[in-house]
Amino acid sequence: MSELRSIKQIIPAFKVNMGGIILDQALPARGTDQIDPFLLVHHLDHTYPAGQRQQDVGVPPHPHRGFAPVSFVFKGGVHHRDSLGKSSVIYGGGTQWMHAGKGIVHSERPAKEVAEKGKSWELIQFWVNVPAKYKFSEPQYLPLSYEETPVMKSADGKVEIGIVAGKVNTVTGPIETFSPILALRMLYEKGGKLRLPVPKGYNAFIYLLDGGLTINGKQQTKGKDLIWLSNDGEFVDTAALENTRAILLAGEPINEPVATYGPFVMNSQAEVLQAVRDYQMGEMGVLNEIFD
Repeated sequence: MSELRSIKQIIPAFKVNMGGIILDQALPARGTDQIDPFLLVHHLDHTYPAGQRQQDVGVPPHPHRGFAPVSFVFKGGVHHRDSLGKSSVIYGGGTQWMHAGKGIVHSERPAKEVAEKGKSWELIQFWVNVPAKYKFSEPQYLPLSYEETPVMKSADGKVEIGIVAGKVNTVTGPIETFSPILALRMLYEKGGKLRLPVPKGYNAFIYLLDGGLTINGKQQTKGKDLIWLSNDGEFVDTAALENTRAILLAGEPINEPVATYGPFVMNSQAEVLQAVRDYQMGEMGVLNEIFD
């Protein structure tokens, strides 16, 4: 039997201010710029006061190039609009996976009823780098509802696993990626146990939204911990100390230079500067939001 992956590092998320909204950032962190191919992990859990207008809240139109920004939605709904003409709302349990490719402009607003009725809005956004040869691909927006997400149960029936991308046993997630990725959502009942497969050679981590897990029967972890796993095995054992929500992200490292500036992720500073110029010239499209 393959060895269990040991823990390389536990990174507690810390508070950051993003446009007036306080959220938890687990990556990048001090001393850890990325866990290749993952560049960023933000956890937003916010409740709007009732009576807000959708156009006044959330993230207004902004560009991206060269990577995939992904949102796992947990509470409320996220309304995505983009310069391709897409308008899509995904609710709790669903995913918005966007391949920015050569450039796209999009906005991320709380669903209309979330803003107007003062509901909770919770999501994790993570950024996935893509190999250089795909950075100028055609942009794509890939919505995935909870109902469209393949779900498995642990042997004890106490853990639900949503498979967004990659393969677990014989079940494959529907999102296609430009490099091999495993992206899972896990919902544990207290006492639930799950052995998670992690493909050999993939960089991998678990992030806990809340609750607590015991890793490999030894290390106890808590909500808002990022557990970075060493590349020394093909499984990790988890057991829930209480009801727990968590995700597992694993990916084959790209091993290429990374140059970033705000919403652009390229391989050189020259490419970043070109991205800024292209956006300013309107070459990534224009988004004129329409609100009901």
